[in-house]
Amino acid sequence: MNSMINNDSRVFLTESIRRLAIVLSYATLCVGLLAGCSTLDEPKSQFAQTDTSDVSALGNVEYHTYLLANELFADMNPARQSRYAVVGFVPADTMKYSADHQNPLMLLGHQLEQGMITEATKRGFPTQEFKLSNDIIVSDESDRVLTRDIDQLSNVERVDFYITGTMVYQESGAVVNARIINARNKNIVAAATRFFPAELFWREEQVTTRNGKLYRTEGTR
Repeated sequence: MNSMINNDSRVFLTESIRRLAIVLSYATLCVGLLAGCSTLDEPKSQFAQTDTSDVSALGNVEYHTYLLANELFADMNPARQSRYAVVGFVPADTMKYSADHQNPLMLLGHQLEQGMITEATKRGFPTQEFKLSNDIIVSDESDRVLTRDIDQLSNVERVDFYITGTMVYQESGAVVNARIINARNKNIVAAATRFFPAELFWREEQVTTRNGKLYRTEGTR
């Protein structure tokens, strides 16, 4: 009698273990499928969203431009029938580029213009290249199709929106204010602000101006 009870207990225990193993297998499979779906749903970003507070900013101007563009285009939907023109980012006080204004970010306005052309195009906003010449310009040193000579510029097609901005220089960098402007009614339809650190371009040597005087400081090695 005891032998029969023990056998029944063993059979019951074995069956229970088998059923538990099946349940655990299904649970593991479900967790794996959910993890896979979560990975597929995550938006793919050109740059990893990591903490860069302890990383040198040198060479990361494209990363800052990417983040600025993310904010600027956050609520905008690309319209194929609209045309965009990216124009220069200029100092807020003078509204024009000055080669005499020496500082670590003196070329930031030019880089922002070129970078925003890239970011706008990748997001599906058709941009007009208004510095395109009528023909290929060939010289002894190079050949090109871009020019600033008004007489060589080709006709610009319809432009519906301007992408531009201003820069406010500070001791440790510049505050960049970007905006998208409706070319017809001059309404600002989108805006964004981001701080660009001074060491984006120069690290070991910095040149800046204060009160009209030129200062040069050697960075620590």
